[in-house]
Amino acid sequence: MLSPALWSIAFCAGGSHDRPVAISGQGRGQSHALEIADVSKRFSVAGRQIQALSHIHLAVDEGEFVSIVGSSGCGKSTLLRLVLGLDTDYDGDIRVDGHRVERPGLDRSIVFQEHRLLPWLNVEANVAAALRQSGLGAAERGELVRDHLHLVGLDQFAKAYPAQLSGGMAQRVAIARALVTKPRFLLLDEPLGALDALTRLRLQDELQRIVRHEGTTAVLVTHDVDEAVYLGDRIVIMHPHPGRIATILPVTDAVSRDRSDPNFIRLRDEVLSWLGVSRTGNDADAEVARHSA
Repeated sequence: MLSPALWSIAFCAGGSHDRPVAISGQGRGQSHALEIADVSKRFSVAGRQIQALSHIHLAVDEGEFVSIVGSSGCGKSTLLRLVLGLDTDYDGDIRVDGHRVERPGLDRSIVFQEHRLLPWLNVEANVAAALRQSGLGAAERGELVRDHLHLVGLDQFAKAYPAQLSGGMAQRVAIARALVTKPRFLLLDEPLGALDALTRLRLQDELQRIVRHEGTTAVLVTHDVDEAVYLGDRIVIMHPHPGRIATILPVTDAVSRDRSDPNFIRLRDEVLSWLGVSRTGNDADAEVARHSA
């Protein structure tokens, strides 16, 4: 059974670059907030065993924003389900603060591509649903809900219903609902994927601001390479069949969050290269030169 905090969220989840990669957080020599050790996952489909994940090693430090990018079928969302605790049938080990993940918990929340708001509840009640069995009093629950609606800029829409919201507004409610329980880990499974391009760009900035404000450790799954570079402190690149980590690329201080910055462009193109969609050298050089002029 899902924990109370997750009820309203989950209700209604080869080439030359390939090599085994052990990915650790930036704080060497210290314990990590999240540790994924040699995790493999198989599914049985029509009597056949499908290897969804193969020997995944990943460590995430407190306060990091890690982007995971890869093509469909590489196991990105499957990995998030394992971290969340929705699926414990796998080989290997997943630990939070040294404790093995065996079920969903209050320390982990998720936002999906679909907002999954309950249509019969208004915005305020949708966010409050995550606190139903929190043990908090009504006044404290109300204050938390108001604080998080303010955080996502929806104070004036507390009494609105999901059908009255735009896609971007609905996703902001979903983010507020995920954060109202004060989780240590925010898992983001393509949360902006269904939005139009302009709304998506705006919400990337909002998401970055909100995560920094809350001090939450975030793991984002996305198909959008620009989004991965823009939001991430590190970029985990996965390859499919079976799902595996190909490499990790740090987003260094030299990489501006300005998408027109030459270093941003170079890193984006490096990610694309790892994903097998390299641009021609002339095209990439021309774009860098144009933005450097």
